[in-house]
Amino acid sequence: MSLSIRNQFPGTTVSVTAGEVMAAVKVRLGSGRELTAAVTVDAVRDLGLAEGGAVLALIKSTEVSLATGGVDGLSIRNRIPGTVVEVVFGGATAGVKVAVADGELTAVVTAEAARELGLTAGTPVTALLKSTEVALATA
Repeated sequence: MSLSIRNQFPGTTVSVTAGEVMAAVKVRLGSGRELTAAVTVDAVRDLGLAEGGAVLALIKSTEVSLATGGVDGLSIRNRIPGTVVEVVFGGATAGVKVAVADGELTAVVTAEAARELGLTAGTPVTALLKSTEVALATA
């Protein structure tokens, strides 16, 4: 199956912590970095998510925020350091490609934010991904 979601990272399930409705699933990527995905307990069951299982972490580019400074004091679990590779400005938004340890991550931010942050090739950034915005898929 082909997907329009730009950010697709293969990994291995490290842990599944289920609650009443939602579960926190930790996924180890090839680089060793861990992502947390918050998915429904129904999804855990339907996908057969368990420790050691292969998964694909999916993140829409519109759900990726970028920071050029410190990111202390945030509830966002997933913070991935990287370097801007390319910025393409449109009328209202900018597409930003970021080199990260596991490949390339694409973010779509407002053009105003990209300009205010001074995003250009070579700018160090931290990609911020809310755990509720990380989807998981299995084969």
